[in-house]
Amino acid sequence: MIVPVSPQYGGGALADVLPSVAGALSVPGETDVLGLPPASRYAVLLLDGLGWNLLQRYAAAAPYLSSLMPAGRSLTAGVPSTTAVSLTSLGTGLPPGAHGIVGYTSIVPESGALLNALAWDAPVDPRRWQPHGTVFDRAAAAGVATRNVSKSRFDTSGLTAAAFRGSKHRGADTIEERLDATRFASREGRSSLVYVYDSQLDYIGHQQGCDSWQWQKELTAADTFAQQVRSALPRDAVLLVVADHGMIDVAPEHRVDLDAEPALAAGVSLIGGESRFRHLYCVPGAEADVLATYRERLGDKALVLSRSEAVARGWFGAVVEDRVSPRLGDVIVASLGPVALVAGRQHPQEAGLIGLHGSLTHDEMEIPLLVDAGS
Repeated sequence: MIVPVSPQYGGGALADVLPSVAGALSVPGETDVLGLPPASRYAVLLLDGLGWNLLQRYAAAAPYLSSLMPAGRSLTAGVPSTTAVSLTSLGTGLPPGAHGIVGYTSIVPESGALLNALAWDAPVDPRRWQPHGTVFDRAAAAGVATRNVSKSRFDTSGLTAAAFRGSKHRGADTIEERLDATRFASREGRSSLVYVYDSQLDYIGHQQGCDSWQWQKELTAADTFAQQVRSALPRDAVLLVVADHGMIDVAPEHRVDLDAEPALAAGVSLIGGESRFRHLYCVPGAEADVLATYRERLGDKALVLSRSEAVARGWFGAVVEDRVSPRLGDVIVASLGPVALVAGRQHPQEAGLIGLHGSLTHDEMEIPLLVDAGS
């Protein structure tokens, strides 16, 4: 059985990146636990879906990023290894048990609805759902010009408010717009922190697979963009390149459709998470039966745990806050083998994806931390 990767909160996880950057920028009270170079200007480029193992496998398609790997290192994503959780950990410096975004989708305990944290499609106030201050808040209070460069439509999103408040959003929908926004933002004030987000690699991976030629082609485009971001920065600025998760391909014959197997639907009132990391919300009293059924059906292809068992493993951080705990599944299924738990009727779009992530394998959890300190 594949041994799951434990998230390295506190010294080797994505949640440690911005607190370390703030420490390197001399923000009072912040500690550079990752040992980043001191500087007055930082840019953090997040390439969605760029796993450490994928970058190693296809290094020839990314000459610039590969040139940074010998001096770089891998970090872990949080759990689950998915975008909404990772971006909130990046922005807040907190594990999901504290910030409270615990999956691609998760239950809103007060209403029983399912919140898609990327679309923010439930009437939930993001500042109450995630009440903690962000690293951007603290950096801005110390006089650092903080900017967030991503697509224009993210300006008003709930996830942006939850994860990146304290930074001024600069909408940029084309590569040139992102480079122009980065060039301008990185020269503001006496000290600056610019966050730049690009999602295309993840999109291609989901649609075509991360081992496809299309993904490798997009990796080359991402590599070029990263080098252009470096060129857009002042010479004394430091560029960090990170990711939110890795990815694996799962063949159609390895997908288990929860909507097509009555035994797997029995006792389950709501299906959350995503196909590699499921939050199963159970009918009261059905948890033990659901645990037993899923363990028998999946065997060593997945870890099937109760909420308390998953929390005890530290997957969501050392402490899971009381307001967060009910958002976790009563039963949690983390796929370790090449298997995906889809729900063809309830979540048809997700069921058709090729490249997937969310669980605790090396391919999904390990992400790069690459540093270019310029000249």
